[in-house]
Amino acid sequence: MSDEMPDSLIPYDEIVQEALRAVVGRVLGQVEGAGGVLPGDHHFYITFKTHAAGVAIPKHLTERFPDEMTIVLQNKFWDLKVENMLFRVSLTFNQVAAELTIPFGAITAFVDPAVNFALQFQAQEDVGTPEPHDAAENDATAADASPAAAADGSNVVTVDFGKRK
Repeated sequence: MSDEMPDSLIPYDEIVQEALRAVVGRVLGQVEGAGGVLPGDHHFYITFKTHAAGVAIPKHLTERFPDEMTIVLQNKFWDLKVENMLFRVSLTFNQVAAELTIPFGAITAFVDPAVNFALQFQAQEDVGTPEPHDAAENDATAADASPAAAADGSNVVTVDFGKRK
């Protein structure tokens, strides 16, 4: 017998990533169904690739965040619409309203610091080393902490299937 694992003919990693992204869609769908009102102290940090297929954000945001951006859904968001493969939301950036369209496939992280819950996703495309950028902040309250500071890792789900040869 060989000690090497055979390559899987079933794309388990893609199936799991798709299922975890569906968690984000379901949570956002519940918020949409509640009229855009977040329950309790829940709020979300959503990180996504700004140049992923289907992402639609204002040009000044793609210039400021050329690779990846994090938005906060807490106090100042409206018009949340969740569809099968994406969501749309309006936010303010420096007091300027903007509508964003974000496919679930573009999301790389989802954090709810109120309950110490986080999901991280594999990038769906090989984009190389990300360029450094400013911390992403839509007009959230000053009391907000960063997602990294909010999570100690106890509820972080990271799925990374590497192919063995």
